[in-house]
Amino acid sequence: MSENKKKSNDVSVKKSVSDDSVKINDGSGDNGGFIQIADDVVSSIAGLAIMEVEGVARLTGNITKDLITKLGKKNLAKGIRIDFGENGLTIDTSIEVKFGYNIVDVCKDVQEKVKTNISSMTGLSVKKVNVRVSSVDIDEKEK
Repeated sequence: MSENKKKSNDVSVKKSVSDDSVKINDGSGDNGGFIQIADDVVSSIAGLAIMEVEGVARLTGNITKDLITKLGKKNLAKGIRIDFGENGLTIDTSIEVKFGYNIVDVCKDVQEKVKTNISSMTGLSVKKVNVRVSSVDIDEKEK
């Protein structure tokens, strides 16, 4: 099994290439086990954080926005790419912003919310969050 080791928030992190997950050793001693977090869990945390930001209409990306709306929260990991780099995670996402909201402010809020939620829930360090605005939801104005 091929692994890349990283250090993040005082925890030793190993990215396991063969099983799409991250293994964490918090340095609290050898208890005979490890913590393993699936990539989809990290992606879902990011997706939930994004959807909590005011002004975000929906996630977009690898699947169409209509399909995301139909599938609901179960597929929040879709359209989010997580890269485990030397100095922490890099997260790429694509969103649709509601009409009337400042796009730059919404994107900055998304970046901060994703960094905070992933760091607090997993202990992993987030190096950067790249946000792509794919469209503006003008239908929200009419509702």
